[in-house]
Amino acid sequence: MKSLRELYRIGKGPSSSHTIGPERACKLFLSENPTADAFTVTLYGSLAKTGDGHGTEDVIKSVLPNVKVVCDEDAFSPHPNTMDLTAERNGCAIAHMRVYSVGGGAIRIDGRKDDTDGAEVYDLNSLTEIRRYCEENGMRLYDYVFAREDAEIRDYLREVWTTMKAAIARGVNAEGVLPGGLEVERRAKILFSGQAPEESAETRENRIVCSYAFAVSEENAAGGTIVTAPTCGACGVLPAVLNYAQERWGYTDEEIICALATGGLIGNLIKTNASISGAECGCQAEIGSACCMATAALSELRKLTLGQIEYAAEVAMEHHLGLTCDPICGLVQIPCIERNAVAAMRAINASSLSYFLTDSRKISFDLVVQTMYETGKDLRRPYRETAEGGLAKLYKK
Repeated sequence: MKSLRELYRIGKGPSSSHTIGPERACKLFLSENPTADAFTVTLYGSLAKTGDGHGTEDVIKSVLPNVKVVCDEDAFSPHPNTMDLTAERNGCAIAHMRVYSVGGGAIRIDGRKDDTDGAEVYDLNSLTEIRRYCEENGMRLYDYVFAREDAEIRDYLREVWTTMKAAIARGVNAEGVLPGGLEVERRAKILFSGQAPEESAETRENRIVCSYAFAVSEENAAGGTIVTAPTCGACGVLPAVLNYAQERWGYTDEEIICALATGGLIGNLIKTNASISGAECGCQAEIGSACCMATAALSELRKLTLGQIEYAAEVAMEHHLGLTCDPICGLVQIPCIERNAVAAMRAINASSLSYFLTDSRKISFDLVVQTMYETGKDLRRPYRETAEGGLAKLYKK
């Protein structure tokens, strides 16, 4: 597995697959072809169908000079997020590169060794193996992360946490309408500052956690700076849970960094053994993965056993299986923003369940990840981030 730096990416929304990935591809292609005087980029699959709502063309034009962007919605492509880049000089093509935006801002280049996202730093690739190793050596999951990553990973995770908190702070104070034409009002501030009559402690927890998830997701939808956790579309789940936990129970930033390492390891396993791409496996791969990461991180803060952490992550994914990706108008707004809030609450509940029910577990985390991947492959294409099925098809403005 790659470094957590390749999972937690700091960048601008609204889509890791549609903005951060293509931006990285364009910057790489430009650096390899500095003498080109024109470029053509052809988008396929989900990039072609929902790229307009996700800002794909805008980010391409912000990187490549004198570029023509073509959307081919009908051509077959080997990955749902495929783009062809051609460099020209004096009217003649001088270079070509096919890129797959595979989720979370990661890219894979056709015909090249899969090294665009750095070297392999983890020697074990399943939670079963990692858990066995940790238990035999008296380690927590974050100990395994820190033993495999370089010495600067703590500083990077500290930057990740600072960025997450900043997105929450901006989001709960922002007002107005999100861009894109759906006229979606920002609602994080309403949730954060509102109070129900005779509000119970449980209702307040729901409201505050959801306000944080809304805050980050709305910042993402507005093109603000967020952290992929594991993607832009699911970026609100993990920070909402951790920020609430820190405020309510007083966890230190160092404890949060350890929790981010644990949650990141879970996300990395899903990314490695299945997918975190909505275009490839539906929203279960994004929101489901984010819920797994958040409940594992919270369970780490609560000092649950490794078995309890695994159970929590398994429950989180199991009850997202089959979740479709059907963004209305191709925008990361409806139903995406609310899904972040619902998943944040589900992450808290999964952690609580795991405390009591771990001994009754029948399904391993590795098995549910494999199931998610196969389920995602079985989903019809209109339900995998093409904005052609589900809510995206039936909604009428």
